[in-house]
Amino acid sequence: MKSRSLSTRMIAASVVLAVLVAAGFGILIHSVSTLDEARDREAHSKDVTVATVVLEKLVVDLENGLRGFVLSSNQRFLQPLNRARAQLPGRFRDLERLVSTNPVQTRRARSLRTEINEYIRDYSVPLVDIAQDQPAAARTAIAEGEGKIRTDTIRESFAELLSAENAVAAASAASARRQSRRAIILAISTLVACALLIVLFGLYLARSIAKPVRATATAASQLAAGDLSVRLAEDGPGEVSELSKAFNGMAAELERSRKDLETQNARLRESERRKSELVTIVSHELRTPLASVLGFTSLLLSRELDQGDQRRYLEIIDLQGRRLSALLNDFLDVEHLEEGRLEFARQLIDMGTVVDEQAQLFSGQSTRHTVDVELPEKPLPVRGDPNRLAQVVGNLLSNAIKYSPEGGIVKIVGERDEQFVRVSVRDEGLGIREDLQKGVFRKFFRGDAGASGIPGSGLGLTISRSVVEAHGGRMSFKSAAGKGSVFSLELPLAPDR
Repeated sequence: MKSRSLSTRMIAASVVLAVLVAAGFGILIHSVSTLDEARDREAHSKDVTVATVVLEKLVVDLENGLRGFVLSSNQRFLQPLNRARAQLPGRFRDLERLVSTNPVQTRRARSLRTEINEYIRDYSVPLVDIAQDQPAAARTAIAEGEGKIRTDTIRESFAELLSAENAVAAASAASARRQSRRAIILAISTLVACALLIVLFGLYLARSIAKPVRATATAASQLAAGDLSVRLAEDGPGEVSELSKAFNGMAAELERSRKDLETQNARLRESERRKSELVTIVSHELRTPLASVLGFTSLLLSRELDQGDQRRYLEIIDLQGRRLSALLNDFLDVEHLEEGRLEFARQLIDMGTVVDEQAQLFSGQSTRHTVDVELPEKPLPVRGDPNRLAQVVGNLLSNAIKYSPEGGIVKIVGERDEQFVRVSVRDEGLGIREDLQKGVFRKFFRGDAGASGIPGSGLGLTISRSVVEAHGGRMSFKSAAGKGSVFSLELPLAPDR
């Protein structure tokens, strides 16, 4: 019996709420419709006003053209008069169509049309004829007075028509505002009643026990199924509220523990992955230069060599030592970038100077390659760290030489536009297969380089793109297998001063 009573009350409250909401929306819709009608009436009145003003302007043109011709006998003054006469019929039709729904205004428009036609037929046309034959007679006070009387009458008719139309528009707007205010008051009253009913309905449900108990049972089932984000509303009488709080505390603790475990597991997996990558790279990339250093050092220590051989071996050891140093620096740079600890200077530099210096540095490293530099006459000013940007340009030149083992031209071009400084490095080397291009900037990515016997750590482009993006720029490339590659970097253009 109690269950049926609770359901009946809930249904009754829902019906009342729905009726009130529907009534509120109905009143609001009526209010909006009333305002739309008022706007339409105001727009129509504006159209009537505009048509009347246009018509009045034509009459003024008619009068001015007539007066100018009478006073000067100059035929050019007849042009506005004739143009106004040609346009008057069409303008009268527009005005009469607009006021056709208002009998009083229709009568005024027709009367105005009659007055203007009489002015043209009985005064304007005869006066033009007189002015052409006897100019002095057309300029008499009698002729001028007759014209003034007629034009004053026409102006009064225009004023009466406009005044009546403005009064109609004002009355429509005032009526619409009154109806809208009443509708808004009724709608607000209805919405307030809905809000009060919702509050009473909520208070009633909050006092019930069945709903909180059912919610607790459902939440417990979800929690047991693994949904640790489930929570209960902490309301209800006495023990129900305490039960909800205890349940929420338990669920929050379980969720926090699971998130901590997931975070720790993710960190362990990432650490293991990075360690595995690092071990693989170190074992592969450091083995060859380290073996060269140890082997040639052993030769220097165990044999008596002439000065030329000693110098050649020492140069090999120096080259391999530099290679080891570069690899270690790349590892450190990547680590610092990932941890956000890599710092950059911010100063105004000329990228043209950076490009030229790096081109000179790399031009002597290979007898099979020609480094061709193309720079504009204007400087290429950017704000950034000169050492890091030189490192980026050096990486691109080094890759261009390294990945074109058959030699050829390595062209580096610097240019600028209104927003960016662009540096591009083009080679004629191996290129990159299309299926490998997505991973070019990924850490430790080397594509086919390992199979081709080309040394490297796969970190240079990763570091270069991070440095360029840290300067507010971007890197891109175009490549095709066997046709070489073009790597470009863009940096925001800085003012020259």
